[in-house]
Amino acid sequence: MKKILFPTDFSEVATNAFVHALEFAKIVQAELVLLHSFDLPVFDNQFFPENYAVIYDSLELSQFEVFKHEIPKLRAIAEAHNLDKIKMTHKLMDGDLLHNIKKSIKEDKIDFVVMGTAGATGWEAFFVGTNTNDVISGVDVPMLCVPLEAEFRKIETIGFTTRFRPKDKKALKKVLSIAQKTNAVVKCLYVKTSDSDVETKTIEAWENEFRDDPIEFFVINSDEVKETIYDFILYKSIDVLTMLTYKRGFFEGIFKPSLTKKIISNFDIPILAMHID
Repeated sequence: MKKILFPTDFSEVATNAFVHALEFAKIVQAELVLLHSFDLPVFDNQFFPENYAVIYDSLELSQFEVFKHEIPKLRAIAEAHNLDKIKMTHKLMDGDLLHNIKKSIKEDKIDFVVMGTAGATGWEAFFVGTNTNDVISGVDVPMLCVPLEAEFRKIETIGFTTRFRPKDKKALKKVLSIAQKTNAVVKCLYVKTSDSDVETKTIEAWENEFRDDPIEFFVINSDEVKETIYDFILYKSIDVLTMLTYKRGFFEGIFKPSLTKKIISNFDIPILAMHID
């Protein structure tokens, strides 16, 4: 059985993403590993010569109490969505979030990570911020990133951005396997810029290879790559957008607040970030 890691701080953002994690677990037939990671403050023990250890013990205990209090709420959410049969295990870890995520991925043999992020400005902070940029670039399993505004809806259309490279094809096949489990269609987008180096025969070879699969290919001529992707999401009714993390800095550009408010406010779907070498 596959495993999905779900890091949570029990916030509204994380709770919303939890529903997506449950539904995704149902699709890929996986169990959930819920991770609550927290940082203990650094004290100079010369100022706490007698109760230094007691302070840490009490802080760890308070985190455990929060954890113990919140878990039944998550189970109630699972029951409300008729997903209480999804197997769930729980981990409480202190220390750096990225370190704990990577440690859990290795120890628990994690196949996917699902995380929440907050709103339009949250997207920018999420992808541009050092911590999450590190998570995305530092994690080598697919990561589903869920904005607060994204209510779960049945996955019928998965968007996939590509440059028709061999490594893109490997990722596309993984996405296709997910799509087949939910009877979804994959809409594959290539934004052909004026300096494009992708030959027509390469595109035709891909179309021929996947001709019997639920995949549609769209080649759009434009030098406005990010804006074209936004239009693609809106007009092709994309439910989840797959993006490959080979291009560092791309997320920083696509979520810059300089883009129009109208576009930003409409961007409320999850992103499946897939790491490729």
